Amino acid sequence: MYEIQSLLDEHADLQKQLADPAVHADQGKARKLGRRYAELNSIVEANNRVNALTDDLEAAKEMAAEDPDFAAEVESIEAQLPEAQERLRRLLIPRDPDDGRNVILEVKGGEGGDEASLFAGDLLRMYTRYAESKGWKTEIIESNMTEVGGYKDVQVAIKGNSNDPAEGVYAHFKYEGGVHRVQRVPATESQGRIHTSAAGVLVFPEVDEPEEIAINQNDLKIDVYRSSGPGGQSVNTTDSAVRITHLPTGIVVAMQNEKSQIQNREAAMRVLRARLLAWQQEQIDAENAEKRHSQVKTMDRSERIRTYNFPENRIADHRTGYKAYNLDAVLDGDLEPVIQSAIEMDEAARLEQLGQEEN
Repeated sequence: MYEIQSLLDEHADLQKQLADPAVHADQGKARKLGRRYAELNSIVEANNRVNALTDDLEAAKEMAAEDPDFAAEVESIEAQLPEAQERLRRLLIPRDPDDGRNVILEVKGGEGGDEASLFAGDLLRMYTRYAESKGWKTEIIESNMTEVGGYKDVQVAIKGNSNDPAEGVYAHFKYEGGVHRVQRVPATESQGRIHTSAAGVLVFPEVDEPEEIAINQNDLKIDVYRSSGPGGQSVNTTDSAVRITHLPTGIVVAMQNEKSQIQNREAAMRVLRARLLAWQQEQIDAENAEKRHSQVKTMDRSERIRTYNFPENRIADHRTGYKAYNLDAVLDGDLEPVIQSAIEMDEAARLEQLGQEEN
């Protein structure tokens, strides 16, 4: 657990730095300081609330000793104080350092052919509707559609609107990585049989500034080729599509959405930086198992995390035990309760770990 005074001092120091116009000349630095300030601001407010209630309680007890009419006020404050203390305790849990970042989210149709590609499209719509409900902006970076109107794979950038890491895009979407299973009767199924198919979701925190992730150009293998559409047909006559391979890690990114080779290369580098940031974090987590990181978010991208059952209109999260019979609403963007179940489970696990360390 952090020492509260050191955080209060850091908050005061950040306030001074952010008041300096020179700091804002470097947007990357200003954004990083702003996120940390917003995070600490919540802690400062919660700490002030606890101190104010503690002082009020002491004063109310003194007055109640002289006038019994103040006894009710003592009871009221005593009821509020534990909740305020618990809120402060939860805010003091060290956050995932990437929580405040925007994300690049990738949805891939998995087993199930056309039905899987259609489900990938359903997930994309769910995520974009959810982002819209939060006031976040979405941008399709790359998409490979199938002939039936689904997606073989699609990548979407999601940009938030708050400096507070608790309200960050990655803080919410990081729990979505894994295999999503769907059970429903396909439109082409004449016998009414339920089919099971799946789509995979990958979530990468986006790099704020290109300089944040150092990439040696000698480590890149860049290929150009002609873009192709559904069925593999060529969609233009120039070699505008770009495939970048990062040789040290083996990460491969391909882009063909834009008509310009330069634009596709820029988009590919943007995704590559995000994947490298995630890769670096994986290495850190692997080397340091004691690191406080998400307990629910998994680096095992093959884990089946959720089932979407259309006949029963049911959604079930296999990690948190969350279950509801409003699948239609969830697919229309009402995803907050599902995500909150993951956030709460993660928070509870980290609180338990913190308690063990304190003991």
